[in-house]
Amino acid sequence: QVQLVESGGGLVQAGGSLRLSCVASGSTARLNAMGWFRQAPDKPREMVAAISSSGRTDYAESVKGRFSISRDNAKTTVYLQMNAVKPEDTAVYYCASASMMATLRSGYWGQGTQVTVSS
Repeated sequence: QVQLVESGGGLVQAGGSLRLSCVASGSTARLNAMGWFRQAPDKPREMVAAISSSGRTDYAESVKGRFSISRDNAKTTVYLQMNAVKPEDTAVYYCASASMMATLRSGYWGQGTQVTVSS
């Protein structure tokens, strides 16, 4: 089993920055891909950013140039640096992990951390 624990959410003003962290524990050997998703009220969960074990990244168009995903050398912690945040970034942010980037949605999930951007 794998456990994912997110941290770093909170309230931030528009234009500000926030850094989310997600720590994976348990059977992490095959977790080659990690990523961040978000879900706003009454909206479907959407992929924000993902990163493979080789460092390949993928971003939603809405966050390109503002958000940056990275992971530590042990590949058990993933970060999401959020810059120039906007009110529309307000959502619960979830960490996900799987063997491949393409299968993140069907992988392991954290409990989520709330990010609220005030205008």
